[in-house]
Amino acid sequence: MKGHVKRILLFGPPGAGKGTQAAAIADRLGIVHVDTGSIIRENIRTGTPLGLEAGAYVEKGELVPDELVIRLIADRLEKPDVADGWLLDGFPRSLEQAKALSEMGDGDEPVERVVFIDVPENLLVERLTSRRICSGCKAVYNLQTMPPSEPDRCDKCGGRLTQRADDNEESVRNRFRVYRESTAPIADYYEEKGLIVRVDGTGTVGEVTERIMSALAADRVRTK
Repeated sequence: MKGHVKRILLFGPPGAGKGTQAAAIADRLGIVHVDTGSIIRENIRTGTPLGLEAGAYVEKGELVPDELVIRLIADRLEKPDVADGWLLDGFPRSLEQAKALSEMGDGDEPVERVVFIDVPENLLVERLTSRRICSGCKAVYNLQTMPPSEPDRCDKCGGRLTQRADDNEESVRNRFRVYRESTAPIADYYEEKGLIVRVDGTGTVGEVTERIMSALAADRVRTK
């Protein structure tokens, strides 16, 4: 797509469909989908120095600290395959990470647009508690929006579908509390920079994708 923005953040609350939309939008725009979780796993798998550091935390069941995640992202964004653009998914997750990402631009804000997928919390709670994951191939389904053809069976491999332990309502509500306290302030940070594009995240996956594409195609003036 000629003239489109090339460095995009996909942002929103838990269950808003960021991963699904990130893959679709990156493909439509011809840019690289940069997924934070995949970066960490790949560095651990290949035994890079950063991966060895991250692996030490993962093995102990601890979260990889902000400082190390920032270095992993900075390393990934220096790779030649992202020179023509990237869509960043799963980062930043704190204001500290957002500020660190801004500093990766050598004095110029590297992020061109922040797409905020907006979905009411009660609807997201319903989505997350309806999520099921294949015990075999790890494919993800949703009993409401993307159900399997057969109850409790994966369409791809026939494996049994299970619910994640943290997809019960109490755990989900707690994730929203954490999101509001530590992640939502990032929206204010980018709002002040004039980079936020808010998109209605309700409806089908395809409908949301088209709304995002329309928002990105619109002529919007960046402010600093």
